[in-house]
Amino acid sequence: MKNKDKALTIDGIDKKILRALMVDARTPILEIARNVGISGAAIHQRLRKLEKSGLITGSKFVINPRVLGYTTVAFIGVYLDKAIHNPEAIKQLKKVPEVLECHYTTGNWNVLIKIICKNNAHLMHLLNDEIQTISGVSRTETFISLDQQIDRQMKI
Repeated sequence: MKNKDKALTIDGIDKKILRALMVDARTPILEIARNVGISGAAIHQRLRKLEKSGLITGSKFVINPRVLGYTTVAFIGVYLDKAIHNPEAIKQLKKVPEVLECHYTTGNWNVLIKIICKNNAHLMHLLNDEIQTISGVSRTETFISLDQQIDRQMKI
C-alpha cells in the first residue's frame, strides 16, 4: 500500500477539536483550547496538520435556500447515450447554478444530480430547457424530495 493510500489516524484531541468545529466553524480557538485542555498554539498546530493532510478542506457558511424561495429539491438520474459524452455533459451541468451535486454512479444512470428549484414550474424549466438539451443526455429520471430527514456530516 502506498503511503498516500493509507487512512489518516487522528487522536482523541484531534477528534475533540474537529467535533467543536463541525458544530460551529466560528468557535474561537481559545474556547476550544480551554475545553480540550491544551494551548491555543497547540490547537493551531493541529489544525494546520489536519488541513495539510487534506482531512479539513475548508469552512463555509451554510445558506438556507428556503429563505430565498427555493423550496423544491430533486434528484435526477441522467442517462447519457455514450460514455464518451460524460466529460462534456458534466461541463455543461456545472453551468447550471441550480445543480448542487453531481455523482457518477453505478446502475442504470450514468450520473445522479441534486438540484434546487423555486417550485415545480422551475424544475420543469430546468429539465426541459437546461438539462435535457445537453448534448449526450438521452433521458432523465426525476425524484422530488418531499422532506429531508437526515442532514449531517460523518461522525468523528
